Amino acid sequence: MESGIPRRRAGRAAFAVLCAAVLSAACGQAQPAVGPSQPSAVTITVWTRAATESHTKALADAYNASHTNKVKVTAYPNEEYPAKIATAAGGRNLPDLFASDVVFAPNYISQGLWQDVTDRFGALPFKDKVAPAHIKAATQDGKLYAVPHTVDISVLFVNKGLYEKAGLDPGRAPATLKEFAEQATTIRTKLGGKTYGTYFGGNCGGCDVFTFWPSVWAGGGEVMNPEGTQSTVDDPQMAAVFGVYAKLYADGVAAPGSKDENGTTWLGALQAGTIGIAPGPSVWLGMLEEKGIDVGVAPIPGVDGGTSTFVGGDVIGVSATSERAEAAWDFLSFTLSDKVQADLQAKSKSTVARTDLTATDPRVQTMNEIMATGRTPYALKFNESYNDLQSPWLKTLRSALFGTDPAGALKEGATAITASLNQQ
Repeated sequence: MESGIPRRRAGRAAFAVLCAAVLSAACGQAQPAVGPSQPSAVTITVWTRAATESHTKALADAYNASHTNKVKVTAYPNEEYPAKIATAAGGRNLPDLFASDVVFAPNYISQGLWQDVTDRFGALPFKDKVAPAHIKAATQDGKLYAVPHTVDISVLFVNKGLYEKAGLDPGRAPATLKEFAEQATTIRTKLGGKTYGTYFGGNCGGCDVFTFWPSVWAGGGEVMNPEGTQSTVDDPQMAAVFGVYAKLYADGVAAPGSKDENGTTWLGALQAGTIGIAPGPSVWLGMLEEKGIDVGVAPIPGVDGGTSTFVGGDVIGVSATSERAEAAWDFLSFTLSDKVQADLQAKSKSTVARTDLTATDPRVQTMNEIMATGRTPYALKFNESYNDLQSPWLKTLRSALFGTDPAGALKEGATAITASLNQQ
C-alpha cells in the first residue's frame, strides 16, 4: 500500500479536526527551542504530502504559538510528492524536515536522505512507548532516521445497528476470519435488499495489502521474506484468506461494488450504512460517526484465529542537508510529547504514536492496543510491487479473487512480485 492508499484522500477531513485539538493542547506551553548552535530564532521548513497536510499544519501552528523558533509547512499533491523529494535530494535542496509514507522509509534511508537521530530519540523519556512498527521501519543497522508523524492501522468496523437488526451481538467481535464471514453472511441473509454483509477493495492493491495481509500474519503466514526481496504470496495462509473473500463475493454477501472498488469510494460504501462488517483504516472512525453510523472496532483475525494489523501512516525525519538539525528535532520531540499526543487522540478519535496513553473512547483504546503489536512490512521496492496501478500484486489479487485458478494466480504472482522487488 502506499500505506496511505486512496483512503487517505478521505482522511483529510479527519485531520482537520486535529487543528483545534493541537492548538488547544499546546498553546501556553512556552518552551524556547533554541539549541546552543542556534542562538537566535530560526524558521524550520517542513514538507509533507497533501494527505497529511492538515495534521502537519496543526502541529506547526501549535508549535509556532508556543515557541521562539517557527515552522513553515509546504504540502505537495500525493502523486507528485516522491518525485519532488527525489529532485530536491539530487540538488541537495531538501527542507529541514520531510515526511514520508512509512513503507517508503527504508528506501529513503538507503539513499541517505535523513540524518541519524538515534541519540536524540534515545534521550526521550518515553522512547520505549513510541509506535514500535514505525520505529522498526525507520531503523537501519541499529540507527534510527525518522519518527512517527501520523499513525493509521487496519481494523474491523462493525455496524451495530445492522448487527442488532440481524439478531447478532455487536459486542461479539469475530475471533476468526471464518466467523467474520459467517456474521457477514447472516446480515446479508437476514436483511437482504441493499444491505450487504461486507465490502472490500477488489481493484485496489493498497487496500488489500492493508486489510488482507493482517489475516495472513495472524495465521502465522508471511507475505515476503524479512529482507523484502522475495514474495511469498503463495503461502497457504494467503490462499486461505483469498478463499474467504472470494466466496463472500461469489455468494453475493460482499456488495457488488467490491469487485471494482479502487479505493476512491471505499469509505463512502461504509458511510452509506448498508455494510454489516468490513475491514478499513482506523482513521475512518470519526468520519463514520459524522455520518451517524454507530460502529464498533475490532482487530482483524486470521482464518482460524489470532489477530494482527498493518501499521501505516507517515514518518518524518531531519533531512540530510538540513543545517538546523537541533531546531528541527525540537519540533519533532514536541509533536510526540504527552499532551500533544493525548489531545490529538481525544479530539480526533484516531490512533496516535504513543502506546502509553489511555484513550477515553474504548474504541480508540482498542486501536492503540492493536497498534502496539502491529506490523509494517519492509521492502525497498514496495510502491512498484504493490501500490502501483501496474503492480504485479494488483494483477495477482484480481486473479485470485475473481479468476478461475486462484492457486495458480498466487503462484504466478509470487514469481512476478519477487522480480519486481528485485528490480534495479
